[in-house]
Amino acid sequence: MEIQPYLFFDGRCEEAIAFYRDALGAQELMKVRFKDAPASQDYQTAPELADKIMHATLVVGSAHLLMSDGQAGDGELKHSGFSLSVSASDVASGEKYFNALAKDGQVTMPFQKTFWTDGFGMLVDKFGVPWMVNVQHEGA
Repeated sequence: MEIQPYLFFDGRCEEAIAFYRDALGAQELMKVRFKDAPASQDYQTAPELADKIMHATLVVGSAHLLMSDGQAGDGELKHSGFSLSVSASDVASGEKYFNALAKDGQVTMPFQKTFWTDGFGMLVDKFGVPWMVNVQHEGA
């Protein structure tokens, strides 16, 4: 079994894909737009959603990040009650990921040495997604 986060970006999914590609080296595995869905009597794509992303899958390291524009509502979508966690193999990599994700976002705990690791920090990225970046212990 594998648990995969599924994030909704309320019309900004294309931008999020590019951001995570740059920040984390994410690879786009799949992208389907609403206009690609077969028409049926039960579902018709609204014209304003046609070019928005119905579903995308990114590969980040060994994990899959699933994402969508959703129904592209009012742009006030809030991500809360969770954090995505990035495990870095060393401090330099952890700091790189942290700084890239924090660009135009909000740092909630600066990247720093803690009692459990040489590097840990928390932030909310520019899409409102909360992240924790943690450096793994040697041998972990």
